[in-house]
Amino acid sequence: MTTAVPRKGRPRNADADDAILAATREALAELGWGGLTMGDVAVRAGVAKTTLYRRWPSKNELVVAAVAEQLNGLEMADLGSLRADIEDAVAQFAALLSAPETQAALLALFAEATRDPLLRQRVREAIIDPQKRLVLAGRAAAQARGELPADACEAAAQADVDIIFDTVAGTVVHRMLVSGEPATPEWITRFTTLLLHPLTDLATA
Repeated sequence: MTTAVPRKGRPRNADADDAILAATREALAELGWGGLTMGDVAVRAGVAKTTLYRRWPSKNELVVAAVAEQLNGLEMADLGSLRADIEDAVAQFAALLSAPETQAALLALFAEATRDPLLRQRVREAIIDPQKRLVLAGRAAAQARGELPADACEAAAQADVDIIFDTVAGTVVHRMLVSGEPATPEWITRFTTLLLHPLTDLATA
């Protein structure tokens, strides 16, 4: 008979994690990257500093997790057409970027990542690559509806996913965080129309 060995350490507290990540975004918005400290985040979240370090061993990891948590809430809904799916996903992303805390966290993270190759790699692994799930889900739904052709080549399909993601995310981020313009419903509709032309042309080629 095998005796189960009890796991060491305390189980993670989801509420504490949420409080810590929210406090991180709040601190970034108020203090910027340079002013944010693990100690300040711990005070804001009402936890011991050792709790932070057990979960996230560095400020880089903590900020990446805080940004990733927000983006993980984005969904690609199957609304019956590729146009509707894209417009809904873009609207979700734009709404998220309209929050001052999200803007501050992303701008601070991206600025720091340009100076830190390891942080840039972590951003790609924990934030950018996981969000490509939205493009994959949207393409799969559109293919099932016959709006897009089936993938003929896996490598080419992955390249398309990368380009579509870069186009959508890059355009919305540039408009809202660089140009400082809102992503209005009219703008989202026009952007989607321009995006759809090359995609739907594939279905009729």
